[in-house]
Amino acid sequence: MAVTGTEQTITPAEAGFDARRLTRIDDHFKQYVDDGRLPGWQVVVSRKGEIAHSSTYGKRNIEANLPWESDTICRLFSMTKPITSVAAMILYEEGKLQLKDKVSKYIPSFESARVYRGGSTRAPITEGQTEPMKIWHLLTHTSGLTYGFHNNHVTDALYRKAGFEWGNPKGLDLEACCDAWAGLPLAFQPGTEWLYGVSTDVLGRIVEVVSGQTLDEFFRERILDPLGMDDTEFWVEGDKRDRFAELYYPINKKTAVMAGAPQDKKPTMLSGGGGLCGTAADYLRFSHMLLNGGELDGERILGSRTVKYMATNHLPGGAILEDFGRPLFAETEFNGVGFGLGFSVVLDSAETKVIGSAGQYAWGGAASTAFWVDPVEEIAAVFLTQLLPSSTYPIRPILQQLVYQALVD
Repeated sequence: MAVTGTEQTITPAEAGFDARRLTRIDDHFKQYVDDGRLPGWQVVVSRKGEIAHSSTYGKRNIEANLPWESDTICRLFSMTKPITSVAAMILYEEGKLQLKDKVSKYIPSFESARVYRGGSTRAPITEGQTEPMKIWHLLTHTSGLTYGFHNNHVTDALYRKAGFEWGNPKGLDLEACCDAWAGLPLAFQPGTEWLYGVSTDVLGRIVEVVSGQTLDEFFRERILDPLGMDDTEFWVEGDKRDRFAELYYPINKKTAVMAGAPQDKKPTMLSGGGGLCGTAADYLRFSHMLLNGGELDGERILGSRTVKYMATNHLPGGAILEDFGRPLFAETEFNGVGFGLGFSVVLDSAETKVIGSAGQYAWGGAASTAFWVDPVEEIAAVFLTQLLPSSTYPIRPILQQLVYQALVD
């Protein structure tokens, strides 16, 4: 597994794909650009570590008429989360933390975190934690922490009121954000439900406390440099700015530019939940490391059993997200899907109603990006674009069905 870019390294036939059927991927998603739904996109599909399909289409910057190219850099948003989860498991393997450790052991302010019971944003009624929040709660999003942009619960509104919606209050670093979140009510008792939120950001702070390094330093030393992920960072500077894609949002089924932070310098708050920018080539190498059992090109990041453990459903009682999780805006339902230590995990592809394999694990980002790893078929796939939010179009399930229908071996 020595792939370093996104160029095709094997013929579709050699990888067990029908070449003509693979063209359906491009044919389908070209329509999204031609009719204005997406600015541009990139897709890379590999099997057994070799790239069988790679393509780009459209613009990385519509206004400047710049094409989406193979080395375009984009905001990964929540595709940062699997990297942060791997970082925590590196420390786990070294015996520096345990999954049952209390979060308050590393971030004392969480010792006194309260849980929402009722009331309004003006007068919330809370109670103490019946079970302390633990590291495995962060990895599985069962901590009770939420996001302000969900807009479906009083606790979400309290986050927005405190300045946490699509960003953070100006001037707060990761440590200060964690203390602020600890002072807001949890949506439920830890371990009793699944809810997407700032859990992985808190996990990133624990990585900092345990390692004695800032999150960007730990990423660079222990994951990014060993894997050759040279274009992945919390900010984009210098000549790399020319490769940075613009961010868009939909208006009347067309894209419009999204005003936002330039991300041209190191941010005050290093978000392990959604702060990284990177390329398809870099994320494919991260995916190949996972597919290869924690090792790539002689660099071992995790033990093979640790990767398998992370890709196991860790929801209590073997629950699925559709039953155990709270309803969220999403482009797909979560029937037949559990959650591991940093990834969603398919338990029953028949229940998902999307062709694939039991045991494949995945996640995506707010700007409609996605990746998955299938240990059964030995497939890794990465899709990048820049359209916020990811719930706009059903890109992920359609991409998956287009990839698997092309398998013929």
